Amino acid sequence: MWETGVSRGGNGSAGQAGGGRGPAVAAGGPAVPAQACDLVTVPARQGLEAVDILRLRDGVGPVLHDGACDTLGFLVPAGTADGWDVPGSACTQTSGRGIALGALCDEGAPEEPPVTGTGWLVPPEGAGAAATDPAVLRAALGEAARTIEAVDRCQ
Repeated sequence: MWETGVSRGGNGSAGQAGGGRGPAVAAGGPAVPAQACDLVTVPARQGLEAVDILRLRDGVGPVLHDGACDTLGFLVPAGTADGWDVPGSACTQTSGRGIALGALCDEGAPEEPPVTGTGWLVPPEGAGAAATDPAVLRAALGEAARTIEAVDRCQ
């Protein structure tokens, strides 16, 4: 499980990803502003459904998975945590903890995820957006929950 934006295997804070160096462009990826981000965490099953929905429709930003593959973390614009209220998920402010969207795609930046004990499900250079739009993510998570509920009823 994720706790305050870091996985169980974490060291209690997010790793330094650099930052503040201006816009970055990932090879073949979107332009990514050097700005802080928040992290929406959800159970893996719902998150995987949402990733599929977002890939087919609106584009998905970078997504982390924890080492045990229990949860997924969607990078969303900073400030999302202030109004996040989706049941079964959590949104953690990472501002001041070293995670910056632009720094994740800077040329020569380490390919390691910014949180210890995690890996990339959708790496920044493979993402269709700099960060996942919170409104679009909310809708995809709702659709994913309904899909899972329907599948579970049929079993």
